[in-house]
Amino acid sequence: MRLVCDPAYDEVDLSASAEELNRLADAVAQGEGLLTSSPGGDGLAGVEVKNAPGPGVLVHLDSERQFLVISGDSTGRSVLADNLRGMASAEDGGHLHVEYPGHDYLVEGSVPLVVNSPHGGMPTR
Repeated sequence: MRLVCDPAYDEVDLSASAEELNRLADAVAQGEGLLTSSPGGDGLAGVEVKNAPGPGVLVHLDSERQFLVISGDSTGRSVLADNLRGMASAEDGGHLHVEYPGHDYLVEGSVPLVVNSPHGGMPTR
């Protein structure tokens, strides 16, 4: 898994294998988990998932630890987990923008997240 924070666009870009995306989706659905990312100069250290009272899901950066933190209620996390699994199983490539506004399960203040398909960032069909 590779997480890159792009300050120019104020978003986090997530690239991962299907297995890694499914592990992240499982952690999001369960409301707990700590997944590390591939080391790299401009990459984040990983993702931490927490259960939190809702409504909704907050995606934010812990800049001190260099982690993306996903926290929220089970209903919102379930929707996000389904979206992550959808990208893990997308066979034609593509990417998903997870951002507020636009995704009703996210709360204001969430950092935009771009989730890339394991088969490439642009659709092949």
